Amino acid sequence: MAKVYYENNADLSVLDGKKVGIIGFGSQGHAHALNLHESGVDVAVGLYPGSRSWDLVKESGLDVGTVDEVAISCDIIMVLVPDQIAFQVYKDHIEPHLEPGKTLMFAHGFNIHFDAINPPPDIDVSMIAPKGPGHLVRRVFQEGGGVPALVAIHQDATESALAVALAYGKGLGATKAGILETTFREETETDLFGEQAVLCGGIAEMAKTAFEVLVEAGYQPESAYFETFHEIKLIVDLMYEGGLAAMLSSVSDTAEYGAYTRGSRIVTPETKAEMKKILGEVQRGEFAREWLLENQVGQPHFKALRRITAEHPIEVVGSEVRSMMAWLNK
Repeated sequence: MAKVYYENNADLSVLDGKKVGIIGFGSQGHAHALNLHESGVDVAVGLYPGSRSWDLVKESGLDVGTVDEVAISCDIIMVLVPDQIAFQVYKDHIEPHLEPGKTLMFAHGFNIHFDAINPPPDIDVSMIAPKGPGHLVRRVFQEGGGVPALVAIHQDATESALAVALAYGKGLGATKAGILETTFREETETDLFGEQAVLCGGIAEMAKTAFEVLVEAGYQPESAYFETFHEIKLIVDLMYEGGLAAMLSSVSDTAEYGAYTRGSRIVTPETKAEMKKILGEVQRGEFAREWLLENQVGQPHFKALRRITAEHPIEVVGSEVRSMMAWLNK
């Protein structure tokens, strides 16, 4: 069984006298900085000069400085910038200021696991990875709860890396839900695979394809949108709250029988074989190299795919349908 840490396993006072630097103020960055600040932790936010977030950080009551300034002044440095630029930010603005005994933290193991970032051996390197987007990490904390997280230790130079990481997680609110112990390898590979095979790639591609099948058969695009896209959230919410059993017990018997008898015709042994190929590409670092190379040449393929997806009929119809749903526009 995996080891899980809760409130009584973490001591926030471990961070007393330490300053935490949050590099970036995007989705995760703003949640980490604000949650820690409201938990009584001394926080500073590091941004590039001229960042649009500079004034926003100040308005939030947080210290702000350049990445270099924050890396110099802070004992714990959490890197929360996109994977494809993190290694350059680290090399230019963080690595020169890593004195022995400092802690370098990540919320995703990508750059450490694939050797884009190689920290010196005399610092702690750890990870606290909330299992939810930043706005959810922030909202649940404000409601008095916490989003579950993962913890991993890559280097333990001070022999206190785990205690510091758990204290950080407690400051986020994560120990209220549970922090699961893992490794940088496991977090990175399962995260990339899950995104590609199911969460972002698989679901989206299945919805687009099902929408196309209905429209090509002569059904109204709006009806096709509701049946293949809109109701995904309703089903996923039921699964999130109570697993497959809760979802299947909530739908009609007709839907449940259809799920049992037709689902495996969509996700076939060939689909599973392709999933295994995708996992292999992740494990061998092929995807990481492809993504980093794509960024080195200016993201031409990525931007083309983004444009094609934005122009797909399901997006055009969906935008029109959602505009009629007043509750979504709040």
